[in-house]
Parts: sequence; structure tokens; C-alpha cells
Amino acid sequence: MPSSSGQPGQGKKIGHRGVDASGETTYKKTTSSALKGAIQLGIGYTVGNLSSKPERDVLMQDFYVVESIFFPSEGSNLTPAHHFPDFRFKTYAPVAFRYFRELFGIRPDDYLYSLCNEPLIELSNPGASGSVFYLTKDDEFIIKTVMHKEAEFLQKLLPGYYMNLNQNPRTLLPKFFGLYCVQSGGKNIRVVVMNNVLPRVVRMHLKYDLKGSTYKRRASKKEREKARPTFKDLDFMQDISDGLMLDQDTYNALVKTLQRDCLVLESFKIMDYSLLLGVHNMDQAERERQMEGSQGDEKRPVAQQKALYSTAMESIQGGAACGGAIDTEDTMGGIPAVNGRGERLLLYIGIIDILQSYRLIKKLEHSWKALVHDGDTVSVHRPGFYADRFYKFMSNNVFKKSSCKFRSRHCLTWSHRSNRAGFNNNNNRTQESNAGLLSFLVPNRDRGIRYRGRLLILIQVVAFESDAVFCQTTSIICILWN
Repeated sequence: MPSSSGQPGQGKKIGHRGVDASGETTYKKTTSSALKGAIQLGIGYTVGNLSSKPERDVLMQDFYVVESIFFPSEGSNLTPAHHFPDFRFKTYAPVAFRYFRELFGIRPDDYLYSLCNEPLIELSNPGASGSVFYLTKDDEFIIKTVMHKEAEFLQKLLPGYYMNLNQNPRTLLPKFFGLYCVQSGGKNIRVVVMNNVLPRVVRMHLKYDLKGSTYKRRASKKEREKARPTFKDLDFMQDISDGLMLDQDTYNALVKTLQRDCLVLESFKIMDYSLLLGVHNMDQAERERQMEGSQGDEKRPVAQQKALYSTAMESIQGGAACGGAIDTEDTMGGIPAVNGRGERLLLYIGIIDILQSYRLIKKLEHSWKALVHDGDTVSVHRPGFYADRFYKFMSNNVFKKSSCKFRSRHCLTWSHRSNRAGFNNNNNRTQESNAGLLSFLVPNRDRGIRYRGRLLILIQVVAFESDAVFCQTTSIICILWN
């Protein structure tokens, strides 16, 4: 996923993305400012026009409808005047995508406000795909340019995508909210509107693009020199060799979601997708704040998400998976985890780049690579093998189940404020630097010990290896049995 910091720098042309003499990004020789303006004008018209039509059930033919409207620069009786070159705007399957947006609780006025009310933010570090990325100011949506074949594949995918979302809206798969085309200067520029996986307001200390492959899956020297590089599989295995430790309930929910999503992708013969993983290190962020001498809030404000099931935690949990509601104020929508050093983490994840089907060109590409390298290590592979390898790598190497097993279901969340339980933060600062601060919801039926509310428990990492884990706080000693 691209970064939103800075402006795209000048460089060589990658695919259809380039930079003109003034330093502005271009796509198919259309300037970024003209493309953003056309997208906002077009979406504003098509969503507003659709809102005036009565709602109805989605029919099969709705997936193949394409609506078109011409936007002359001088304006018309249907469109406003503008200072961009003339363009035609096409909307694919408007009724079907309206249903998708409604399924995720996105109202037409919210969709319009996010996409059209504020200037779109062009993302720097867009990667090697040659695509251009835009982000809405409220962090809600990503707009990405796609190739003709990708847009065509998404159109064919829509009926099955519709069925899958009906069965399970909680998924790590991309959530597509619109597919459009800007025709200008004899060129077709197709864009898709999707959910944003990595919120800008949360600093990602590490970012990975993971496929479960090892062939050429290491970030290049040029990538590593970037302010916010995107690392790959071999980098992850080297940097986080112990994996990311999750609470048992969270781990089970995550791998179940991954397994289901992989099955869906395999059924559509989709491959070469990745897991985008953003890691926010809460302990590192706290140290950075202390070094900067910040006395403000511990975390930046997180805007209320408009779309349902849009955060990482919501995407994997069917209801309150840990017996209680997720405290989004504490987790900022991320999945709580710890690394091998016991540092508190928040994970932001999503499956990306799914618009790749296993066509002849991919079969030839894999056959050629397999002649030179181990066929099981290359990323281009047949869909069934790819899905299985992807799932096993994520569930065995990337995410790990906590070795601390509890008799009953406890909800592991991170707490930023120890005074919630009446503990003195200063007394525990030394211990807190060596161990994760865990907040467990302790059932009042455990061994006759009746505690109500939350207990903040400091657990040393070495204690996980024993049968009885002794957890000491300022005034309470609680014994948890396996």
C-alpha cells in the first residue's frame, strides 16, 4: 500500500504512470489534477442521479450495465462547467455497487461527502504496479487506477462477489464500492474505489507485502531507502522470526477468515494476491513521544469509520468474539498482538491485488520460472497451490497463537491507561517496559475468585512456559491455571 507522505518525485515512467515537466504525476498522459477532478465530478453526478431512482433488488443484468455521461468543459444541461479537458465518465454496474455500499452501511450522502467534498490526496510510493492511488481525506476510501484486463475481470467477478458478500460481509478481501472509467484524449482510465486498509492517522512502524513465496521476495535496496518502505516475505522471516503472537480467540478468528477467503479466491481462480500488513508498535510510539517530550494525548484521533466491518478487527470477528465489545478507542481498529520482545502491537491487515486470474500468460510465466527455480517457491503459481501455500505461511509463520492457554475465554486487549483499574502507573513503569500490559476480562466463576470489571495484569514472558502463571499487580495476586 502506498504512503501518503510527501509528493511523488520525478522518476522514470512505470507502466502508464509518469511525471511531466512540471513534476506532476500523469497517468496515460492525463495530469493527476485533471484525473482527480474528473473522478469527483463523475462520481458526484452518477451517485446523485442513482439516488433519485427507487431502490430494488439486484438483478442479473444489473452486473453488466454501463452508464455514460459526457462532461464538456463549458458544461451542459446535465453537467456543470469545469476547467479540465472534455471527458466522458462511465459507471459500471451502478445498481449492484449501490447494493455493495448499502451492505457495508455506506449511505449515498456519506459516499459523496468522502469522495467529492474534499480534495483527494495523491499517495506517494505507489509501488511497482504503475497504478496511481488516491485517498479520501477522511481515510475511508482508496481510489486506484486499474488495467483494462483487471477492470474486465472485476466485472466478471461481480455476481460471485455479490454472493460471497451476502454470505459473509466480514472478510479480509478488498471491499469494492465502485468501478468507473474516465475517457479523455482518446484514452480510457479505469479506477476502482475500495476500502482503505492502512489508516493515515496511525503510524505504521513496519509494513509488509506478503505472498508466502521466497523467490525474489525481499525488498530492494531502493525500496529500503524510502521513508516508509514496504518489506516482503524474506524480510519478515528475518525481522520477525518469532511471528506475531495473538490471543487464542483472535488467532482462531483470523485464521478462519483467511481460510474462508483463500477458498473464495481459489474458486474464482485468482492468484498472485498479497496480504498487506501494517504494524503499529505501541511501545515504540510511546518511547518516541517521550523522546519528543510530548505531553499530549497518547494517540492521534481516529475518525469514525463510515463502512461496517471496515477495520481489521471487525473484518475477522463475527460479533463480539471475546465475550465483549471491542474497545476501538484503545485498539484504533487494529488487532492486538505482541512480538518476540513482548512489545505491544496493533496490526492492520487486508488481502490486496486480487484482480489476477490464472490465465495462459500466468501459466507460461510459472512454467518458465519453474525451469530455473524451485517451482514451489515462485509467487506465480496455480490457484489451488497458491491459496494453500498462502494460508499455511500466514497461519504458521506470520501469525502465532499465544502459548498461554486459559481455562475459560478471556479477551486480550491492550490498555493505554492503567488508572482505569486504580493502579499507579509510576510504580509499574519498570515492569511495563519488560512485559506486555494485558487487560483480561476475568469471569467471576473461576475457582471461586469473584472479580468484577477489568484487572490489569503484568505477565513476564518467561511465565508463559509454566503450568501455573502467577500474575502480580500492586495489590492483587491472581493465579490462572491451564
